[in-house]
Amino acid sequence: MPEPKPVMTGGCQCGAVRYALMSEPTHASICHCRMCQKAFGSYFAPLTGVPRADLVWTRGEPGIFKSSEAVERGFCRDCGTPLTFSYVERDRITVSIGSLDEPGRIMPEIQYGIESRLPAFERLHTLPGQRTEDDASPEELRKMASRQHPDHD
Repeated sequence: MPEPKPVMTGGCQCGAVRYALMSEPTHASICHCRMCQKAFGSYFAPLTGVPRADLVWTRGEPGIFKSSEAVERGFCRDCGTPLTFSYVERDRITVSIGSLDEPGRIMPEIQYGIESRLPAFERLHTLPGQRTEDDASPEELRKMASRQHPDHD
């Protein structure tokens, strides 16, 4: 019998930890709680999940930090990429949307922890934007070449 094919794959930026999701991730969210802000070093944490049995580590394993009695957060010990969030007593684990190889396939459906939502979040979409190459010389762009693991195995 052929092995099941992953629905999605992902991993950390250095490639030391890779994973496969064996079912379609659901209930995509962003969490503004203070613990998620600190864990991601950002305004919020974007997450989507699967049943625990449907997350398979294909290279390495994450370090785990218990951010509370109820929650464990997985991360790459080498590069620090936030990878997972899970309630210890639930049969569901979430992965950081940004760690997916195709994060654009996921659209958040709900926001949590809105009591901690930072005021700047409300106006981010109104800020002007520019492309990286608009301000960088060819030499600077060469120096910015990514050393991150590619978005595939």
